[in-house]
Amino acid sequence: MLSVNQFLLEALDQRWKNYRAELKRCRSEFSNEAVHDLRAAARRMLALIWLLNSISPRPRLQRLNRAFKDQLDEFDDLRDTQVVLAEISETLQQLPQLQEFQDHLQGVEKRLLKNLRKKLKIIDLFDVSKRIRRLRESLKAESDSNGDLVLQALQTVDDAFLISKQRQNWVNPVQANTIHRVRIAFKTFRYMVEIISPLLPDFPPENLKQMNDYQSLMGEIQDVEVIMQAFADAPAHASSFDPEPVRYYYERCHAEAISAYIKCMHQLETFWRPAPDQPFPWEP
Repeated sequence: MLSVNQFLLEALDQRWKNYRAELKRCRSEFSNEAVHDLRAAARRMLALIWLLNSISPRPRLQRLNRAFKDQLDEFDDLRDTQVVLAEISETLQQLPQLQEFQDHLQGVEKRLLKNLRKKLKIIDLFDVSKRIRRLRESLKAESDSNGDLVLQALQTVDDAFLISKQRQNWVNPVQANTIHRVRIAFKTFRYMVEIISPLLPDFPPENLKQMNDYQSLMGEIQDVEVIMQAFADAPAHASSFDPEPVRYYYERCHAEAISAYIKCMHQLETFWRPAPDQPFPWEP
């Protein structure tokens, strides 16, 4: 039987291997998909670091946490620009007046790509690799009390779910920021469930896809807001079109995205148990 320590060690190895592979891919192929996958790999590393630190506090993990968070921050502007460009390419036929704005954003994207390519090429993983090795050694050396570790891991996910649930209870459809708060908490919860799901008896594998779909509903709202903000911030030479039809179109998209999430909002309760003394939703 695989010990919990060994399980966590393998989870660390797999996510660290995947992160390095995505970084290598992103260095050679700076596509929308490559950027997304590298960001996801970094978030999975952050979720594992949080899980490990919750099970057994390790002050050294703070620097690892900071390294991955800083890298995610570097991608924010490019990610937002690519979101807007992807949306415009799909709506240009309906809103041909956006052609000038699309040309402007393609120039912005080109500059961001150039700057980030340079930054990615000089990222030095020596310090991060050294901390990962120390973390591995620490996990190997720790006593492996399976029952305690499983309980601690489950408690950490219980806490992450509770935060998501509390924020969901505060959702107000007319205040989209209340949905964004759920999304931020849910991301961490989702990645933690992904890590420990092999330890959960009878865990339905399809839950992972359903959780991704649930998160995407909230992401759609955020993406529309990114687009609307991009129009608001556009320089005069790129926004000479009549703003009213564009504003109306995206306000409608925003309202529809919020409505779609609200209809499925309580699906959250199907992903985890309501309390540590309660059964999981998939249990008989």
